[in-house]
Amino acid sequence: MNRVSVAITVNGKVYEAEVEARTLLVQFLRDNLGLTGTHIGCDTSQCGACTVLVNGEGTKSCTVLAAQVDGQDVTTIEGFAPRGMLHPIQQAFWEEHGLQCGYCTPGMILTTASLLKRNPDPTEAEIRHELDGNLCRCTGYHTIVNAIRRSAEMVSSGAGPVPVD
Repeated sequence: MNRVSVAITVNGKVYEAEVEARTLLVQFLRDNLGLTGTHIGCDTSQCGACTVLVNGEGTKSCTVLAAQVDGQDVTTIEGFAPRGMLHPIQQAFWEEHGLQCGYCTPGMILTTASLLKRNPDPTEAEIRHELDGNLCRCTGYHTIVNAIRRSAEMVSSGAGPVPVD
């Protein structure tokens, strides 16, 4: 088996490991680091449940090898806000009921972060276009779109993390 060494910064901490060259980033995060908030939904990059931020950009971790992100910065849902706090995007999803079962939620939240980094005031059409690569079987998307609109308001106003009650 072909093995490679990787050093990946995940949620602010550098992890060094030797992995099979074919190890996907999602497998590395879940199996090597125990970060199970990154979900595996389809294995074909269709659903977006595995979305993480790589250097701040939304990335489907089921389509990227761990070796490809060697030396890069990865943020998962577990590292999105300080422990015991909600990022304003997470708060907006909670306030607007932008989730039901929660399976797609980590990917939706990190996709939102990537969108708002590029476009801090997206239109509804731009939000819906961005969500094209994220599937939700529960909500019908209306509440997710509302949550992203609320997220944009909160982030642009400078809202910071809020404590989890």
